[in-house]
Amino acid sequence: MPLQKLRNIGIAAHIDAGKTTTTERLLFFTGVNRKMGEVHDGAATMDFMKQEQERGITIASAAISCQWKDYAINIIDTPGHVDFTVEVERSLRVIDGMVALFCAVSGVEPQSETVWNQADRYKVPRIAFVNKMDRIGADFNEAVSQMDKYLDANPVPFHVPIGVEELFQGSIDVLERKAYIFEEYTMKQIDIPEELKEQVEEARLYVIEKIADFNEEIMELFLDGKDVETEMLKKAARDVTLKALITPVFCGSSYKNKCVHLLLDAIIDYLPSPIDVGSTVGLDMDNPEKTHTRHPNVKDPFCGLAFKLINDTYVGQQTFVRIYSGEMRTGMQVYNSTKDKEERIGRILRIKANDREDVEVAGPGDIVALIGMKFTKTGDTLCDPAHPLYLENIFIPPAVIELKITPPTKKEDEKLGAGLRRLTMEDPSFNVRYDDETNETIISGMGELHLEIMVDRLKHEFGIEAIIGEPSVAFREAITAESEVNYKHAKQTGGKGQYAHVVLRVEPNDGKGFEFVDHIKGGAIPAEFIPSVQKGIEPVLAKGILAGFPIVDVKVVLLDGSYHDVDSSDMAFRVCAAIAFKQAFLKCNPILLEPMMKLEVNTPDDYIGDVIGDINRRRGKIESMRRYRKGAQKLNGFVPLMEMFGYATQLRNISSGRANYSMEFHKYVPSPKDVQEKVLKKIEDKKSEKK
Repeated sequence: MPLQKLRNIGIAAHIDAGKTTTTERLLFFTGVNRKMGEVHDGAATMDFMKQEQERGITIASAAISCQWKDYAINIIDTPGHVDFTVEVERSLRVIDGMVALFCAVSGVEPQSETVWNQADRYKVPRIAFVNKMDRIGADFNEAVSQMDKYLDANPVPFHVPIGVEELFQGSIDVLERKAYIFEEYTMKQIDIPEELKEQVEEARLYVIEKIADFNEEIMELFLDGKDVETEMLKKAARDVTLKALITPVFCGSSYKNKCVHLLLDAIIDYLPSPIDVGSTVGLDMDNPEKTHTRHPNVKDPFCGLAFKLINDTYVGQQTFVRIYSGEMRTGMQVYNSTKDKEERIGRILRIKANDREDVEVAGPGDIVALIGMKFTKTGDTLCDPAHPLYLENIFIPPAVIELKITPPTKKEDEKLGAGLRRLTMEDPSFNVRYDDETNETIISGMGELHLEIMVDRLKHEFGIEAIIGEPSVAFREAITAESEVNYKHAKQTGGKGQYAHVVLRVEPNDGKGFEFVDHIKGGAIPAEFIPSVQKGIEPVLAKGILAGFPIVDVKVVLLDGSYHDVDSSDMAFRVCAAIAFKQAFLKCNPILLEPMMKLEVNTPDDYIGDVIGDINRRRGKIESMRRYRKGAQKLNGFVPLMEMFGYATQLRNISSGRANYSMEFHKYVPSPKDVQEKVLKKIEDKKSEKK
């Protein structure tokens, strides 16, 4: 199939906007499914994980292929819950176009904004589908207005709805001036209802006016008051959509099978093929300033990006790869430039959610799953060994919440370790570490639900009924002042001794992470031992000094030192640097940083006072309030994560279950002194208990 006839699309939105239901309808009407699975029945094709079926939400982005009017469409259905935002992130990295779903009743919701901003980061062209037009309170125009106001989406309605709420029957394509109504599973074209003719012409004129801003030919016709031919208008609309200058907006009701056919047509008409997206740029392996370009054709050297790992019960680990150029064949050798390892392609599978089909060869634009990859993880670049390059990685947000986890019996320790290793490979936002002081395994992730799902997966996929401690906040350690230390490490134990001497300056490095600077002059420390100084400091950064949390944003300057011809060694300088850094760190007024969360609450007007009062009690700060819809407000603010445990229950109680909220990580900020003292005392008490 020609590349012009391929579409790689993602479907993304706020939780409960109807993403999975919409995908189920797309699969049904393209003939992939014989019957429709429903989310509320736990039978949705794309939600094939047990945890997804039980909760009625999407957790892992699933990839599936289908065909519509001799076009091939690869669809990636993504989660809407903010705890699984990394799933959206990695899907957006590899798709060419996006369908942004909005609920006709709720309009732009908190996670809609997050997803939209993520799509902006990757410059993904998108169309919008206002779903649930059959619901009470549905308002197409209000949803479009919110997209303009809150997302700066430059939305342009390409549909006029026929009816609303329970009277919603279908929609009118304003570019083609054609009306469609839907009964059961069938689409029927009808004459435009008389009462909507004027509205359709106004809507069409608005489309022409918007596109004329970017197209001179249409601008001339518009200024001369002439009509624009449908084909010319559609071509111009496609061009400006691909450049992300406008967002075409369509409407329908996926659950009632209304307008899904029109959404499929819109995907083909207005979203890009790999050819439209054009070439991919990668960095040179030896010189990051130099770049290499790969075009979406089979003649260019092979390159692709691994964006997801799944462990399948039947075939083992599947590594999902988006191919950007060249061909991949079973049995061929590829180079993992991220890991500097060679890999052999075992099997290549085309995926239909949890079903699969073997293929011998895959080319540019394809999204396939590979079996038999030993080293490749999320974000790794695979390429031709003779033409190596490095593609931009996938942004992984920091983990903000921790849980202590122990196996039910000592015998299952190894089994727990193997299960956790597998889960960390699949999900880069899930981390595991072992605390030597307390002899505990600690897991960390994006939120309470994220960790709850991981623990649930350990139980069902690995048979481990793990014992879980209380959730705690993943703090960070930092410094607020600079200090200098002169430390000499000298040990004589008979035979060869240990000698190393360093003079370090440690200073804050706000927002820039760890930085090591070598200022040694005249060979005071030999060149081969200078990396040893850095290697000695790095493990201390990971383990922390003040309270066992990772240290961030410090700059270490190696000023001076000395060595011994016989007794100096790599290990001596590592030990010396570690002790010197600890001494300096404690003199730099160390503090704890706590994760500050961005909070958005939607609440009816009746409860606004109680909601604000509760946020203030949690050390929160309200930044803005705006009208959400009639009788309801949207609050935006920032709250420390440590104050937010159990918030869902409290919000339900004070609003009689009518308010909802969304929360995502914003940044790390210094903890107030009293909070820091409380946290440090709690950690000290736990250590005493262990002893």
